[in-house]
Amino acid sequence: MKKQTNVTKEGFENLKHELDELANVKRPKLVERLTYALSQGDLAENSDYSNAKEELEFLDGRIDELKRVLEDVNIIELGVKRAKGSSVDLGMKITVGVNGNKHVYEMVGEWEADPINKRISPESPLGQALFGKKVGEQVEVEAPAGKIVYKILAIE
Repeated sequence: MKKQTNVTKEGFENLKHELDELANVKRPKLVERLTYALSQGDLAENSDYSNAKEELEFLDGRIDELKRVLEDVNIIELGVKRAKGSSVDLGMKITVGVNGNKHVYEMVGEWEADPINKRISPESPLGQALFGKKVGEQVEVEAPAGKIVYKILAIE
């Protein structure tokens, strides 16, 4: 059974743009480079041919991966008004308190996760701990420095 991919509208557009760029700009240039390298003769000692061939295989893999993801996406909306008492779900902003500091995270699909910019997915350790929890609940997350306790202060 195929797994549906959760992305925001922005993430969906970014993935489509990446696929278009790879398939219609980068791939034709790489094929041209590979064709030129082939015309240079002895392939055993032609490093440009070997490099271009490896890059093309990697690029084709990424193109196939993006096509599979985009076949079955579920577009989630960020900032949608939720009922009071809602639990943490995709598309929500979660304000947490940790060690006397407040942090706000966005719960997004795994293809958009960017922990540095506080965009987490339910597959990440913090996202997994927060997912389904409600305001006032505390979660513990194992980190390299030890266990960190987060208290959910608000969900939007």
